Amino acid sequence: MIQVRSLSQVAFDRLYEAFSEAFKDYEISITRYELQKMHIRRGFEAKLSFGAFDNDRLVSFTFNGIGWHNGQYTAYDTGTGTIDEYKGQGLASRVFTESIPYLVEDGITQYLLEVLQHNDKAISVYKKLGFEVSREFNYFVNDAEMLAIIKKDLGKDYTIKQITVDDLGEVTMFWDFAPSWQNSFASIFRSQTDFIVLGAYREKDLVGYGIFEPTTGDITQLAVHKLHRRKGIGTALLKEMVKRNKHSNIKAINTEIGCENITRFFLANGLPLKGKQYEMINRMTLNR
Repeated sequence: MIQVRSLSQVAFDRLYEAFSEAFKDYEISITRYELQKMHIRRGFEAKLSFGAFDNDRLVSFTFNGIGWHNGQYTAYDTGTGTIDEYKGQGLASRVFTESIPYLVEDGITQYLLEVLQHNDKAISVYKKLGFEVSREFNYFVNDAEMLAIIKKDLGKDYTIKQITVDDLGEVTMFWDFAPSWQNSFASIFRSQTDFIVLGAYREKDLVGYGIFEPTTGDITQLAVHKLHRRKGIGTALLKEMVKRNKHSNIKAINTEIGCENITRFFLANGLPLKGKQYEMINRMTLNR
């Protein structure tokens, strides 16, 4: 008999085993190390994450990150999957539905997730569970060796140097869109030592920055002040990130589809569009 229960007592190796089996045909493979890093960065809470167990075997699961999103205490789906032989039984929906009372009891008021746009089956399930599309994202991936960064000199008035997150100050005015959950400053602060932060300066003024995770090749944030664009700053920041990269890939996940500037920038530098995602939010179910 299949039962749904918390993952609080489940060892990480068992979680990774189930994750690997469920996502063995996924477009982007994730190593054990990367899953550990992903859990930390996305705020994974085992006691508020749940799985379906056949006897003692974890056959379907949802890993939940817990934190704040747009001023609301939020659960974030950092990984939902079902192993092949148990698909078609509605287990993912059951895990979500049976977890709701525990999330509500903890004070959660909304549930946030991302789903590949071509995954019609999952999208249909999420809509039936009360989710609505809130944003659309692109993601870009390429082998690090395949990048072809455009040749553009940094303006002589500008310099690039490594800084800390604390040196950034207020940078929201640089943004064309707000970062997704996994790219937010809250996520960065959860594993701050994993990131390299680069600042672009005109004299003493910060005019652009990039935040990068070299062990995964992930470009987390990249932004330039609107008055200082087309000066080679973005290109210089990207070039420095690639120089410091320790992973075989370079990727930028969850840039807003409507931001044509960042799309053109990545394409021009040899970072092709790999796919698209929906960001979806459930506000109603958790408040019943």
